[in-house]
Amino acid sequence: MKDKETTTGKLYLIPTTLGETEPLEVLPISIKQAIETIDHYIVENEKSARQFIKKILPRKSQPDLHIEQLNKFTEPDRIPSFLDPCLNGHNIGVLSEAGCPGVADPGADVVRLAHEKGIQVVPLVGPSSILLALMASGLNGQNFAFNGYLPIEASERKRSLKMLERLSKEKNQTQLFIETPYRNDKLFQDVTRHLAPDTRFCLAVDITLPTESIRTQTIGEWRNESPDLHKRPAIFLILA
Repeated sequence: MKDKETTTGKLYLIPTTLGETEPLEVLPISIKQAIETIDHYIVENEKSARQFIKKILPRKSQPDLHIEQLNKFTEPDRIPSFLDPCLNGHNIGVLSEAGCPGVADPGADVVRLAHEKGIQVVPLVGPSSILLALMASGLNGQNFAFNGYLPIEASERKRSLKMLERLSKEKNQTQLFIETPYRNDKLFQDVTRHLAPDTRFCLAVDITLPTESIRTQTIGEWRNESPDLHKRPAIFLILA
């Protein structure tokens, strides 16, 4: 995929699967085509990135891959050098741990730098748990906001939930948020405890996996249930 008209490579944003599914069951052929020609990668986790590349293209030479890790442990002053291969004419692929790079993902930092350096950014099609959950929720898809992680401390989390519910009602805006999977059960309890009974709440779990469950009910209806969410990737959506 090297651009014949310029010596500058491109930055390809390569989506990955959302869990242990066969990659080419949920990813388009463009992902395979990109990986065939790209040997430089910026990834969240090297081990899982190599496993993903091997699944997509088993014949790809692993020793020939040049991989930089971009995660919460990466020193910020190292990130600009990750784009040097692009400036030397090589394409680079960015891989997240799950889903789309740059969306709820540290990949956004390197994408920002690419724009500053005049490097073309090419987003490829793939699964986004945020958009898939919104699509299947039946909530407002014309006006929505993704809020990332809510506070862990109980009183702050309660205030955040109340604020999101108020914003949702005032703006007719779907509010989306996530949690670290091992704290999902606690967040579910807080949502059903603190929000109004008639607020609609969608719980989207294990999206694209065989155990997928996406259900929308009122808070009042959810209070009669206790789903097991422990260590299962989930998206939480509300509309007051």
